[in-house]
Amino acid sequence: MTSLSVEILAADAAEPITSAGNAQLGIAVLAGIAVIVLLITKFKLHAFLALTIGSLALGAFAGAPLADTIKSFTTGLGNTVAGVGVLIALGAILGKLLADSGGADQIVDTILARASGRAMPWAMVLIASVIGLPLFFEVGIVLLIPVVLLVARRGNYSLMRIGIPALAGLSVMHGLIPPHPGPLVAIDAVGANLGVTLALGLVVAIPTVIIAGPVFSRYAARWVDIPAPENMIPVRPSEDLEKRPGFGVTVATVMLPVVLMLVKALVDIVVDDPENGVQKVTDVIGSPLIALLAAVIVALFTLGRAAGFTKERLSSTVEKSLAPIAGVLLIVGAGGGFKQTLIDIGVGQMILEFSENWSIPALLLAWLIAVAIRLATGSATVATISAAGLVAPLAEGMSTTETALLVLAIGAGSLFFSHVNDAGFWLVKEYFGMTVGQTIKTWSVMETIISVVGIVFVLLLSLVL
Repeated sequence: MTSLSVEILAADAAEPITSAGNAQLGIAVLAGIAVIVLLITKFKLHAFLALTIGSLALGAFAGAPLADTIKSFTTGLGNTVAGVGVLIALGAILGKLLADSGGADQIVDTILARASGRAMPWAMVLIASVIGLPLFFEVGIVLLIPVVLLVARRGNYSLMRIGIPALAGLSVMHGLIPPHPGPLVAIDAVGANLGVTLALGLVVAIPTVIIAGPVFSRYAARWVDIPAPENMIPVRPSEDLEKRPGFGVTVATVMLPVVLMLVKALVDIVVDDPENGVQKVTDVIGSPLIALLAAVIVALFTLGRAAGFTKERLSSTVEKSLAPIAGVLLIVGAGGGFKQTLIDIGVGQMILEFSENWSIPALLLAWLIAVAIRLATGSATVATISAAGLVAPLAEGMSTTETALLVLAIGAGSLFFSHVNDAGFWLVKEYFGMTVGQTIKTWSVMETIISVVGIVFVLLLSLVL
């Protein structure tokens, strides 16, 4: 486990854009985060605008010149969008094809037909995890909640017994597994290997989702025993599909980018020779851009054409998938701008200096920083982006495995205790028909379990790898 080493890192630290002392920088950080929280929660301002204004406020409170603050923000925004923008777009296209072709329904229907009784919570975890791989968390909720409600009502299950495992599957995928935006940004920020991060992320995700999903759902069902709200069970519109793609081919399509990236990671570990021909090939096909692009191209045929889509409908599906992610890209980009502003005013070095005598392992420090930002802003993505920027200097002396674990520590911290400043909190509350208190006792506790169990397994891995 790599611990803090301020002496080594100080030599490579960039010159801050302000001469403020640590006390002023600490106040500036708190003030900047407070501005973002107030704008999002009190004034209901869009997160992109809130992050932009918060970044400017951060620079102002730190005493940085306005021109330098603007440059830091725009540089961070541009670098972040350049690093993950195309990947987010490709993921959105794949998710849209999966939903519109009926492939997602095929996965759901097949698994549910073979599961019953005590196996149902485990089936819901499996469904959510597979479906959640290419989808944003909010899209996954919209896609899966109708299924959760129908299963709970028709099978006379407790809503929490079915719903919590599904939510846990989605949340773990969102926080720990690339190609979701948060993990991708963290990988880019700390220079981690995507394939290794993906492989270790799966190792952490499996026990985490089991504990936070099927196991915790037993207790959540006792604490909040409510039926599925009738008014929230939507009637699915009839689709003019000739047929649906098969279960096997749909799963294979969804798993294709994951497999390609895992193959690259394994070859990198086993061969470990950049000049080797096999490694050169896997480095290309296993890169996130090529892996996702390959999955999208394959999905056009295995999902779209298999469902009877014409060329015109395929084109329309792709076009419609891109419009909703404009806001996501801007929020992710603005989060990157806020992160870069934090770095450029010297907050990263300030944290390293404060932490010099703490004897806190780097992984635990990364988790704590992500937890703090998550609690303050309510956004897992913003917490991941900002924390990754703050702890990026720690990755300088780390091995490939340690850097990947640093990303996972940040991802686990970004999921800690979702509450009223998180859009996901309100989505779950409204769909499940719960009160704020009931949502905290179920959803918020589940998120906290994911975060804590996740960091525990990350720390355990760091002891053996």
